[in-house]
Amino acid sequence: MTQKIPATIVTGFLGAGKTSLLRHLVAHAAGRRLAFVINEFGTLGIDRELLLGCGMAACCEDDIVELANGCICCTVAEDFLPTLQGILERGEAPDHIVIETSGLALPQPLVQAFNWPEVKSRVSVDGVIVVIDAAAVAAGRFAEDPAAVAAQRAADPSLGHDNPLEEVFADQLACADLVILNKSDLLDAAARAATRAAIAARLRPAVKLIEAEHGRIAPPLLLGLGAAAEEDLANRPSHLDAAGEHDHDDFESFVVERGPVADTAGFLRKLAAAATAHDILRLKGFLAVPGKELRQVVQGVGARLDHYFDRPWGADEARRSRLVVIGRKGLDRAAIAAALQA
Repeated sequence: MTQKIPATIVTGFLGAGKTSLLRHLVAHAAGRRLAFVINEFGTLGIDRELLLGCGMAACCEDDIVELANGCICCTVAEDFLPTLQGILERGEAPDHIVIETSGLALPQPLVQAFNWPEVKSRVSVDGVIVVIDAAAVAAGRFAEDPAAVAAQRAADPSLGHDNPLEEVFADQLACADLVILNKSDLLDAAARAATRAAIAARLRPAVKLIEAEHGRIAPPLLLGLGAAAEEDLANRPSHLDAAGEHDHDDFESFVVERGPVADTAGFLRKLAAAATAHDILRLKGFLAVPGKELRQVVQGVGARLDHYFDRPWGADEARRSRLVVIGRKGLDRAAIAAALQA
């Protein structure tokens, strides 16, 4: 029998650092041929571009397949399975397949897809890796303390309904084989210890929890878990089991385009102010900076922003600044666009 190709599912909430983790993995592939399936919530294709911008030989155009503008867990039959089959039918099979889900995806339906006859004999889920924003968790965004939730609801009538983000977060943890507490450098020792304890209490037995900064984890810790997760679905419960459906209508995304950004620091202040004023969950995109041959990447979780230059602009590539904005339904698109284009 031919040995199955291992596949690793990388999931985690918006802005947790999944793409940073993948970029580090590519940079330290050590000759291992990797194929990537990238799923984004939005239309710009930022994550695929970030991987291609890493400049590594292990990161080839044909080895990165993007599934954009549709949650991978909701379009398994229509999009994911044909994509996976296409990778398997190429002339040279990869050594390992890495699947990055959008921040809104429930991992269990994706794991279940590996039991489909078309792929079951050829691929196995090596492990489900959940990347967590340590600072966000420490701030209590996904706390299950009933008293704290009651206090929030009393203070804000708009919180009188269930938070779908909490269900997504709980499902990701319930399906995990390895949890990475990323951005741990943003916390002091006491906060890190408290956050580790809070997350560990929600994990299945034997699921490991490790800390990281900027997604820098050695590939041997990520690949080769041998979990065969598709054979262990009974121990990976999901809210989807009870609800019968998974609705993403609570979220929306749109693209803002503008001209070159000469004052990066000033523009980042605008981004932070807009994120706070309009409750933006996620910002990510590229800036054209006059006098710079390199493209500038901007990524934000709420008002916390990161930026760096990744690669030169292509000779036939339009130098324009473009950002994807993601938030809950009802974003004031005109006001946000006006703020970012000013």
